[in-house]
Amino acid sequence: MNRFSTVMTAALALAAATVALPAAAQTYPSKAIRLVSPFPPGGSVDVVGRLLAAKLSESLGQQMVVDNRSGASGVIGTEVVMNSPPDGYTLLINTIPFVTNQFLVPRAPYDPLRDFVSISLVASSPSFVTVHPPLPVRSIQELIALAKAKPGQLFYSAAGVGTNPHIAGELFNLLAGVNMVAVQYKGGGPADQALIAGDVGVTFGNISQEIGFVKAGRMRALAVTSAKRNSAMPDLPTVAESAPEGPLRGYEFDTWFVVAAPKGTPRVIVDTLNSHIRKVLTSPDQVKFYEERGLTVIASTPEEAAAHLEKEQKKWQRVIRERGIKAE
Repeated sequence: MNRFSTVMTAALALAAATVALPAAAQTYPSKAIRLVSPFPPGGSVDVVGRLLAAKLSESLGQQMVVDNRSGASGVIGTEVVMNSPPDGYTLLINTIPFVTNQFLVPRAPYDPLRDFVSISLVASSPSFVTVHPPLPVRSIQELIALAKAKPGQLFYSAAGVGTNPHIAGELFNLLAGVNMVAVQYKGGGPADQALIAGDVGVTFGNISQEIGFVKAGRMRALAVTSAKRNSAMPDLPTVAESAPEGPLRGYEFDTWFVVAAPKGTPRVIVDTLNSHIRKVLTSPDQVKFYEERGLTVIASTPEEAAAHLEKEQKKWQRVIRERGIKAE
């Protein structure tokens, strides 16, 4: 009888949990949601996170607060989310380091596919190749010439090992046959400020975070890293068209932004969040709003986001190994 009682108690508990889940989902969200950006303010992840959070707060009827938890090229903030309760109230917004850190950081504490549930790809965007205004270059060809004339003496700022500016810069080095040296900062915002201050001569910051600086004359944009020109600055050439006869004709770098939740987050909550994300992003005014900032709205399904992460994981693993990029 004791064994029978124990089994019945367990069965009733399981049944109660199964019944309670839809009830909890029906009231979700019932409090503020924390969207963790694992980089400092001012970088592209922070910019996109705040654009998204503002509209989701209106759509969900609860405030979504961006929480910057920076450090270790995004590892610290990402781990915070991984270890949070899978209840939909602590989410992550991240970009390429989400899938590259495990190849760069010894004993990386997470796997983006195993330890997280993808909710949606938000948007994609290219970077600028920008220089400090006094630097005597006004084109990609002139930048290459200067880098070749001063090998190892021209520095570019990055947001940490394996971050978007770092990978974009190393891809440029590889294809152009130059050796600009990466200087690592604690995020895209600090990397941009280093360029503005003249501490470095070059950077490869995301268009969404740099477009204001470029238009204000605090940086000089030489090119955009996408395969096609960007509608936010249509007169700016691509890197590839700036060097059509050389190996840079194959240069292309675009990044993406994904929202994810800890593993175990109920599917009904994932679907609720995905539905609201897609609703707010695909309205015509928001599509235009993002385009004006150099961003292309994606608003994917959870399955599309997960498939994209898996594809990017394999792609950048190969690049990192071929370039020999390592965390120091």
